[in-house]
Amino acid sequence: MSTEKISDRKRDHLRLCAEQDVEARVKTNLLDSVELFHDSLPELHLDDIDLSTTLFGRTVEAPLLITGMTGGASEAARINRQLARTASRFGLAMGVGSQRAMLDDPSLAETYQIRRFAPDIPLLANLGAVQAAATSTQKVQQLCEAIDADALCIHLNPGQELIQPEGDRDFRGCLDAIGRLADELPIAVVVKETGCGLSPSVLDRLVDAGVDWVDTSGAGGTTWIGVESRRAEADAADLGELFWDWGIPTAASIIYAKRRGLSVVGSGGLRTGLDAARALALGADIAGMALPWLRAAHDEGLEGAQRFAESCIGALRTAMALTGSQNLDELRETDRLIGPRLRRWIDADNG
Repeated sequence: MSTEKISDRKRDHLRLCAEQDVEARVKTNLLDSVELFHDSLPELHLDDIDLSTTLFGRTVEAPLLITGMTGGASEAARINRQLARTASRFGLAMGVGSQRAMLDDPSLAETYQIRRFAPDIPLLANLGAVQAAATSTQKVQQLCEAIDADALCIHLNPGQELIQPEGDRDFRGCLDAIGRLADELPIAVVVKETGCGLSPSVLDRLVDAGVDWVDTSGAGGTTWIGVESRRAEADAADLGELFWDWGIPTAASIIYAKRRGLSVVGSGGLRTGLDAARALALGADIAGMALPWLRAAHDEGLEGAQRFAESCIGALRTAMALTGSQNLDELRETDRLIGPRLRRWIDADNG
């Protein structure tokens, strides 16, 4: 596919996600099935709550990741820079969108190069599994080094690809490529879904391949099947409508991954700091969000992104105070009630 067509697709994705309804309609991420017990006697001061943690060798001031969304077009560069400045100011982590366009046209690297705007944050590179399978380890490493990334996300998106008019249809060799890169790259590899979640069997295969980190990106938030159905011709659009809510809810994927000893980015439909608190309470190492950051930056620029950061961090801190959690370890140990919908998904895991 030509670089021009890839850049056009990136523009389509940005426009659709910023302006249209691209979220799950029926299925939720099941974080609403996680009730945290209220502590009426927290015995702590709000200002003493410690949100900090480490990620890929760097300290973050709050356990929030602006997950990879975009790159490869001028509009993408503007949004990435605004989000990078926000991440730097608040001490958050950030990922970039798929670097496939950069792989095909190195001149597009500047749309992903945000390190100068955020010199100290954990930064995650991004490449699709199909592209990873067709690319040497050396070339993938160069992609990461070109943006000074601390880790590489390899994204899995067969649902999106099968609806996308120009999408991939051959997914053979992806698992071998993931294992190769996990073994040979000098930085961490994070295997990331794109809105359909990670099943127990997939997680077992990733563990066997030597993967230590996953990003759940579960069902219940942005549906990339839905995004592509809005770009597609009639037949593919109908197929996209049929599979609009396809996938494994975020909360279930987090639990599945933690059962297997994996480090986890809990993402997929998180919209608030309370959502982040629930994901962290389930065991996620860091909470990831994309759509609310994109819309804040798209609609209101840097000021909007920074207001969202303040709101999200404030809500997370409040949730920790109301559960008596002075730090993230205590939040993960707090009492919680799991509702019946999520319980059914948990019980389906025989691993």
